[in-house]
Amino acid sequence: MTEPDLRRLPALTPLARQTLIDLYSDVRAPLLHLPNYAVPTFAERLDRHGSEPGFEAVLGYDQGEPIGYAYGNTIESGDRWWTRMAEPMTSKLTADPVFALKELGVRSPWRGTGAAHRIHEELAGNRPEKCITLMVNPAAGDGKVLALYEAWGYKAFNKVQPNPDAPPLVAMIRTCII
Repeated sequence: MTEPDLRRLPALTPLARQTLIDLYSDVRAPLLHLPNYAVPTFAERLDRHGSEPGFEAVLGYDQGEPIGYAYGNTIESGDRWWTRMAEPMTSKLTADPVFALKELGVRSPWRGTGAAHRIHEELAGNRPEKCITLMVNPAAGDGKVLALYEAWGYKAFNKVQPNPDAPPLVAMIRTCII
């Protein structure tokens, strides 16, 4: 394995969409039987996210093979991201635009190699927003995914259940002061 080749995508083109769906299908294979993780459900979310302001994705490649991805978009005050939180959000946090990391995944052979962090940092870098937020299933990887985000500087600040089919999630934020 080599250092991943990282490609920023400022728009959801048909080729990028298919690559993201293919990667997602591989990365989330053990969960695809669950309604919230089903490929058609992901594709619907991807299409919605890809049409929202500030969408951007990063794809990682190893010798031409797609190995991982991350994408997100800008959210503003009043966005459904904020309105679904368990505890009401303060205007201090929601007053300025924030980058919401919607998905991050790396294929199994590249897990533990630092590829996820490099893809994440490429996406998070050079964004105009001062903060980046994400939602994570605290049970993912028996808590290892949550711990990984904490190691990357994220702090938990709320809880959310995005829809009835989704597991309860922890909302996290990095960079700004709550």
